[in-house]
Amino acid sequence: MTDRVESLAHEIEEIAATPGDQALPARTEVVVQTLLNLLERGEVRAAECREGRWEAVQWVKRGILLGFRFGRLVEMEAARPFSFVDKHLYPAREFGLEERVRIVPGGSTVRRGAYLSPSVVCMPPMYVNVGAWVGQGTMIDSHALVGSCAQIGDKVHLSAAAQIGGVLEPVNASPVVIEDGVMVGGNCGVYEGTVVRRGAVLGAGVILTRATPVYDLVHETVYRGSAERPLEIPVNAVVVPGARRVARGWGADEGIALQTPVIVKYRDDRTDVATTLEQWLR
Repeated sequence: MTDRVESLAHEIEEIAATPGDQALPARTEVVVQTLLNLLERGEVRAAECREGRWEAVQWVKRGILLGFRFGRLVEMEAARPFSFVDKHLYPAREFGLEERVRIVPGGSTVRRGAYLSPSVVCMPPMYVNVGAWVGQGTMIDSHALVGSCAQIGDKVHLSAAAQIGGVLEPVNASPVVIEDGVMVGGNCGVYEGTVVRRGAVLGAGVILTRATPVYDLVHETVYRGSAERPLEIPVNAVVVPGARRVARGWGADEGIALQTPVIVKYRDDRTDVATTLEQWLR
């Protein structure tokens, strides 16, 4: 952490300690704008991987929350002909050629304070929320969402209607992380601090939360999250929607089954062929 960033972190923590019934100091706006600029340049992140474990950067999340607390509602004139009213510190981002981010026309929005690396492709309509970080060569397909402070790696494909949940509060909550080279199928949902490790493939319709058990048919084990640690999908795992039967009681008598994700294999050459066809779209 540079001296400049360390000083900013200290100032954010100091302002955040202001009691809720007191007005925030006037310098809050400059402090929040400084943080958002650093986030947009990728110089700070809302989460970091330390010794293989992803952790929230709490002062960054506190700074983002200060922006909501300090901000006032305004009409977003730049959004015409659409009508938006939001906190004045969080308008939609504007991009230029120098950022080398491809945003296809059709209603997509990237909120202030989100970072998109060069060569990211955004297909309309999609949305990236404040504090998110998106790596190089990633494609965000139509109707996909990257939630607040979510971390998306390099060369990820978020297919149509994929929902990557945001975790802004509490500030110590684990981030939602999609690591490098992951393929997220259409209509997938990844929430509550779940970590999808590099190279994994989520088949269409897979839903992952902290409470979701994931059954690994290859290694004959079950992966679960807990109050202390998030659900983690292993490196190169191929996950598809599955079901497990209710074992006893009325549900068993009625033949009820519960939806659950299942790891059916780990990536091989056939999987790589199926998941690299979209590279031509880049």
